[in-house]
Amino acid sequence: MKTIEWKDGKVFLIDQRKLPLKYEIINCSTYQEVAVAIKKMKIRGAPAIGVAAAFGMALAAYSSKASTYGEFIQDMEKAKNCLFLTRPTAINLFWALERMMNLINIKKGVDLFTLKDIILQEAENIAREDIEINKAMGRYGALLIKDGDNILTHCNAGALATVDYGTALGVIRTAFEEGKKLQVYVDETRPVLQGARLTAWELTQEKIPFTLITDNMAGFLMYRKKVDLIIVGADRIARNGDVVNKIGTYSLSVLARENKVPFYVAAPISSIDMSLKSGEEIPIEERNPKEVTHILGKQIAPAGVKVFNPAFDLTPNGYVEAIITEKGIIRKPFEKNIKSVVNTA
Repeated sequence: MKTIEWKDGKVFLIDQRKLPLKYEIINCSTYQEVAVAIKKMKIRGAPAIGVAAAFGMALAAYSSKASTYGEFIQDMEKAKNCLFLTRPTAINLFWALERMMNLINIKKGVDLFTLKDIILQEAENIAREDIEINKAMGRYGALLIKDGDNILTHCNAGALATVDYGTALGVIRTAFEEGKKLQVYVDETRPVLQGARLTAWELTQEKIPFTLITDNMAGFLMYRKKVDLIIVGADRIARNGDVVNKIGTYSLSVLARENKVPFYVAAPISSIDMSLKSGEEIPIEERNPKEVTHILGKQIAPAGVKVFNPAFDLTPNGYVEAIITEKGIIRKPFEKNIKSVVNTA
C-alpha cells in the first residue's frame, strides 16, 4: 500500500516505528489520532506529514456536529491548531493546513454536507499531487546521475517519507529504473536510525544495490573517492537556499565540500518557505532524550546522563550544489532563482 491513504472513512498508514522488523498498518478515525501519529513519528517525512494533516482535517470535518458554518469553522480551527502543534520544523505540515483552511473559507456558501466531501477531495488531491511531484522531481534529478555512480543519501527521503515514490530516494529510484547501474551508500542516521531501518528496507524492496554504513564513515568514503554525489531531502528551505534537514546533514555538506563531492537537495516547492530570509529563522525541533540513550527500547547509556537531541540541523546555501524540485533544478544564485521558480509554480 501507499505510506498513507484514506479508506472507509479512516486514515490508514504504515507504522514506521516498527520497520523493518514488522510491517504493520494502523488506522486513525479521528484527527486527534492523526496528531498523535505525527507527533510520535508513526508517520514522518515532510511531505507525508503534510498529507497526514490534510487527511486529519477531513476526519475533523466528518466528525463535526456543527449545524452552522460558524460552528463548523470553530471545529475546523480547533483541529487545525491541534495538528499545527505536532511538529515545528517541517513546513509541509503548515502548508497543508493553510491550504485546507483556505479552501474552507472559499467555500463558505456551500452546505455543510457538501463541504465535507469537498474537504476530503482536497486532501485526496494533495496526496495524489504528492506522487506526481515526486515522479517529476525524480526525472529532473536523474539527469544529475551518471551510469556507475556511487550515491550517498541521508535519513529516509523515500516512499515512506511521502505518499509514494520519494524525494531524494525518488531521484535514485528513477535513475535505477532508467537502467543506470548504481551503488547507494545509506548512513544509519542516528539517533532514530531512519537510514538503517527505513531507507535500507525500501532499497531492499526495490532491489537497488546499497551498502549500509554508520554515520561517521561518510567522510572516509569521500576521502577514498567512493562517493560521486550526495542527495538528501529537506524539511524546510528558506528563500535564500538554506536547508534544514535531518540532523547530520550539515556535517555531510561540509565533508562534501572538503572532498569536492556535489551535494544536492531534493524537495518539493511546498518545502520552500518564502517568508523566511534564511535558515536561521527555522525552528529546530528537540526530541525526547530517550532517542539517544536507547535503541529499540534498549538502554545504551548510563541512567540520568544529560542529552542534547535536536532532530534537524541547518545547512547553509553555500554548501548546496543545487536544489531538485518538480519544476526543475534550481542553481545559484538561489534567492533569485528560487523566487523565479516559486512564482511560476
